[in-house]
Amino acid sequence: MTLPEKYDRLPVGIISGFVLPLIAAILVFLLAKGDPTPAEWLRRIRLAGVETHIISLCVFPNVLIFLLFNHFDMLRASRGVLGITIFWAIIVFLVKFLA
Repeated sequence: MTLPEKYDRLPVGIISGFVLPLIAAILVFLLAKGDPTPAEWLRRIRLAGVETHIISLCVFPNVLIFLLFNHFDMLRASRGVLGITIFWAIIVFLVKFLA
């Protein structure tokens, strides 16, 4: 069994599509100006009204992992990433229009 065959599973795509944006959010937080606490950082984002921008920025790496899975013909994993990206898009929609 080759490496792409081993990881061509729907749960692999779902987990990677969920965890990668969280890692990106941590990186964005670590690069925030002024070394804020997590609560302060979230408060700043809320006051600036850029919650949806930050979420969208953090979800962008899903495009890269989707293309990588697609390149290696790992279509089940690609489907998982696509599904969780649609979930993130719904979250952005809810935050934008209901919060």
